[in-house]
Amino acid sequence: MTDILLVSNMMPHIQEALEARHTLHRLYEADDKDAFLASVADKIEGVATMGKADAALIDSLPNLKMIASFGVGYDGVDAAHAASRNVVATNTPDVLNDDVANMAVTFVLTCSRRFSEWERFARDGRWQNEGDPPLARAINGRKVGILGLGRIGKDIARKLEVFGCVIGYHGRSQQADQAYEFYDSLTDMARDCDFLIAICPGGEATRGIVNQQVLEALGPDGTFINVARGSVHDEDALVDALASGRLGHAGLDVFAAEPKIPERLRALDNVTLQPHQGSATVETRRAMGDLVANNLLNFFDGKGAITPVAECADIR
Repeated sequence: MTDILLVSNMMPHIQEALEARHTLHRLYEADDKDAFLASVADKIEGVATMGKADAALIDSLPNLKMIASFGVGYDGVDAAHAASRNVVATNTPDVLNDDVANMAVTFVLTCSRRFSEWERFARDGRWQNEGDPPLARAINGRKVGILGLGRIGKDIARKLEVFGCVIGYHGRSQQADQAYEFYDSLTDMARDCDFLIAICPGGEATRGIVNQQVLEALGPDGTFINVARGSVHDEDALVDALASGRLGHAGLDVFAAEPKIPERLRALDNVTLQPHQGSATVETRRAMGDLVANNLLNFFDGKGAITPVAECADIR
């Protein structure tokens, strides 16, 4: 049996699958986490986490061989450092594509039809007292710029094409197999688009990439949607743009300091907020949990990890 450290309180079916064949050490239950970690460090060969495993944790476990992270984004896992230690890190791609893409499409529809605003308008009795609200906007024929045309980005594009949207994208490089219009400048894409959807990885390479210049290029009739990471947009610039009317609307599933959402942002009518629920369906979270468990089980059965991250793909 292998000793596995549970950094986070993971779903019961993950723990049950792992505990049937391995020994679990629950760091999240410890009052003194440093003392607990020191007491088990030499035993630990596997780690299961909800997205956090920094270099300090990796270095504290001398016999560590694998990290299984719950989620497609793994910017909280120091994968490069893991690879330098010959430790395999994994994530849970693909199984959440559909639901995250559906969240992005929901934001497009919600913001264009001003669904949140008019729901409050009806609920507060304003329809009866003030009459019909202003007209909303259709999405057919409108242009959507996707920041990060990866697996989820492609699903978003396909779904929005069904609604008659025109798709463009920005990324590190043009993809030869894609007919969508490519922009090598994010600002230029924002200027051309009605909607800008962020679905790129988090981390230092994309920190604050959606800045004041990009938001102002999107403009007072534009909508910014973020289903990626809160670090991708400059939150102060976003709040200022929404409050001043220099940006029309926003749909946000992620924030800079989750679960804290700035008071100024919560007070605005022209933003739809979600508490990081992109993949939060019973079916998808179950599938993500299964993949965490199966990555660890396969690896320690000698079959290799199922979904190693790019930095660790060559480790055997």
